[in-house]
Amino acid sequence: FGTTKREGGQMNFIFHQGKPAAPVLVLLHGTGGDERSLLDLGHDLDPQASLLGIRGNVLENGMPRYFKRLSEGIYDEEDLMFRGQELAAFIQEVAKEKGFSIEQVVLVGYSNGANIALNLLLEFSALFQKAILYHPMYPVSKLPNHLLAQTNVFMSFGLKDPIVSVEDSKYVQAIFESRGAQIEYVWTPSHQLTYQEVEKSRKWLKQLVEK
Repeated sequence: FGTTKREGGQMNFIFHQGKPAAPVLVLLHGTGGDERSLLDLGHDLDPQASLLGIRGNVLENGMPRYFKRLSEGIYDEEDLMFRGQELAAFIQEVAKEKGFSIEQVVLVGYSNGANIALNLLLEFSALFQKAILYHPMYPVSKLPNHLLAQTNVFMSFGLKDPIVSVEDSKYVQAIFESRGAQIEYVWTPSHQLTYQEVEKSRKWLKQLVEK
């Protein structure tokens, strides 16, 4: 694995080169994480994949996030759209720099990272069509209504998640189901990542790659 890291640019990131034809997992951390937080997870999901960890460039009480929120569960929707555009452009920039195609990209997000990944799937559906979303929520009223027939998503939700309610979880499912996406999801106890959901998402990714 070669490692390249750039500091002080548009976004801090770390890139581990995998096999050229393997997926490129774009790793998007939860609140308070950084570009390294999901590297071990990415390697577990696919040891041959290239890994692109990106640090959110919004700070909330000193903790990195990908977009601002007004309070718990209430997004700053204007900032969400701006940061989504920024992140989409950045991933394309790194793809050119590192020599991989956007078609290889699988977005892998946990919590806040899953939420910004969800934004990319909806707002840039021609570019980003594969994702693993751990414990997403998306309390956004204005959604694009185009079909997502080419989109493949694995999602996990917690039955007693203190951050994402069952209602919020079912809303996320409905967003993708109503737009014709290919989805698979699993319910877990809470908000913490479990071996069960990681293993199920690993198998899902393996099947996706082998298609």
